Amino acid sequence: MPSLRREPALLPRPTRLAPRSGHFILDATTTVRVTPEAEGAADLLRILLTPATGLPLAPSPAGTVTLTVDPHLGGLGQEGYGLTVSPHSVLLRAAQPTGLLRGVQTLRQLLPSEALAPAPGVIRRARWALPCIEITDVPHRPWRGLMIDVARHFHDADTLRRHVDLLALHKLNVLHLHLTDDQGWRMPIASHPRLTSVGARRAESMTGPDGTTGFDGRPHGGAYTRTELTDLVDYAAQRGVRVVPEVGMPGHVRAALAAYPHLGNHPDRRLDVWTRWGVCDTILGVHDEVLDFVRAVLHEVMEIFPSPYVHLGGDECPTTEWEQSSSARARATAEGLPGPAALHGWLLSQAGGYLMEHGRRPVGWAENGAVLPPGFAVMSWRDPAHATEALRHGHDVVLTHHRTTYLDYAQDDTPDGPPTQPGPVVDLRTVHGQDPEPDTSARGGGRILGTQAQIWTEFAPAAADLDRLAYPRLCALADRAWTGPTTWADFTSRLRAHIHRLDALGVRHHRPTAPRTAAAPASTTPSA
Repeated sequence: MPSLRREPALLPRPTRLAPRSGHFILDATTTVRVTPEAEGAADLLRILLTPATGLPLAPSPAGTVTLTVDPHLGGLGQEGYGLTVSPHSVLLRAAQPTGLLRGVQTLRQLLPSEALAPAPGVIRRARWALPCIEITDVPHRPWRGLMIDVARHFHDADTLRRHVDLLALHKLNVLHLHLTDDQGWRMPIASHPRLTSVGARRAESMTGPDGTTGFDGRPHGGAYTRTELTDLVDYAAQRGVRVVPEVGMPGHVRAALAAYPHLGNHPDRRLDVWTRWGVCDTILGVHDEVLDFVRAVLHEVMEIFPSPYVHLGGDECPTTEWEQSSSARARATAEGLPGPAALHGWLLSQAGGYLMEHGRRPVGWAENGAVLPPGFAVMSWRDPAHATEALRHGHDVVLTHHRTTYLDYAQDDTPDGPPTQPGPVVDLRTVHGQDPEPDTSARGGGRILGTQAQIWTEFAPAAADLDRLAYPRLCALADRAWTGPTTWADFTSRLRAHIHRLDALGVRHHRPTAPRTAAAPASTTPSA
């Protein structure tokens, strides 16, 4: 009878796991047998393990580690996998190649944390022990992600690649890049070069939250090259992570209008790239040149990003400029709209329609109960009730409620902590608990795709700030998104071991304090 064995502290928790007695030993003689379609997973296994362990994991038809894609394992879906570790062999199976990538990350976590160290030759053991175990693992939801705002503060491609690696370790599969906003435009558009030559740089930045008066007096800027973005997409795909671009409209476009004033409602007004936080009242016009601009930008977005989803923003769009513009009022009348405010949905439907004509799916932020155009996927961030409403109207939904997924909020109530976005305390337990999922019994065709965390970067100018804000809270979201609800005690016991993995990877994470979640002031208005 096999001896009882303690469960390994895997994060996220697999759907089913059964520890067995004994170990499989990885050493210099260990070879890998790879069947067709499993080559990418084998390459990733070597990329991730060889630098720290020194093990070559060479290919061989007689390998004791086998990676195989078997389409008959249909119950595992797109990302599920089965893993069997015995004293004599390792078998990793999946119905699709992506499932093998998820299983590779589980193999990493089964090894001692030193095996995750990124620096070559840090640990040179002759033998590495994998505990014997049987695992069957299928994700709870298909969309599990992190949004990084690179518009408020630019973060370079190396930083983004590092976060792709961390997402993959936690079986998160979406990196949502917020590429444009009032404070900066980070993506090159060959047909409109001033978007980055002008729109990527601002004169200074606020030092406090919106409504304060302090500025740092330091220019800030940065933009990616097309090659950097295409390389990032390829790097992420190798790890099973999709990069979803966001190019926001009709609001949050001050940087674009600084570059091309004729796209606004006051073409003769010269604008700077905004130096404040919060909501700017300058928005796109609705004349034909704007529609041409939107199509040109989205054409290049689709060339660079193969993601089936493209985010169009759509939030926080004051309509005062349209209401005061005779040409905007005329456009509303010509389109049979009840008034200028309805131009918001009209312009989004024009942009979304262009994406759908090219086989892509538009995504937008939902707020204040406003219904996005048909065909949009919805990110509900202001109120959980908006997710229920969107489902009822037939929209697919990604749950992004600010009180449980906004990682730029404070993670404890320490009074002398680093500056954060004003709002509620979103501590580790709050993220782990999340909001109850909406009732889908009367949804009208909409689905819950999943969830993701958000890091808005007004107060995250450095790479270390992203680490501190994301971890370990993103571990809690990853556990919930992949596994579904788990107990707090179970999660925290696994997290204690997982922290050693983060340390081995050099993640400059926050040290959790005892959770004491504070309620947000009634007047707090979050920013998407």
